[in-house]
Amino acid sequence: MKRNSFLFLCCSTAFSLFASYQEPWGKDSDLIPTQKKAVQEKKANPAMKMANSVISFHQNHLSPTTSARSSYRPSSSRYMELSIKRYGFLKGYIMGCDRLMRENDEEWVYRTVEIGGKIYKFDPAHIDKYLISP
Repeated sequence: MKRNSFLFLCCSTAFSLFASYQEPWGKDSDLIPTQKKAVQEKKANPAMKMANSVISFHQNHLSPTTSARSSYRPSSSRYMELSIKRYGFLKGYIMGCDRLMRENDEEWVYRTVEIGGKIYKFDPAHIDKYLISP
């Protein structure tokens, strides 16, 4: 009797140690939650400072005189500002120019958000700062 109890205890312990949890594989591996990396902004250089001052001048002085025309959220100027801060001047500037070239009223097939009854195209510079579910 003692031998059977000991054997049962050893088998159940071994089973609980080795078969209780297995890492998912295949398509289930996408379900593993990943830790978000902290957004590391680039150190500001003179080109970044100048670009940010031009963008802030546009946002504070030019944009209020004309109505908001961007069909994206965040707006194209904010997108360029965020991308320059995160990726540096050259890559951020190229990303911002690409965004400006896509600024139109065509139908958007990706994520959209509704703000104040109007539907906007949602295309952030980096998704981890926005907490909007798909």
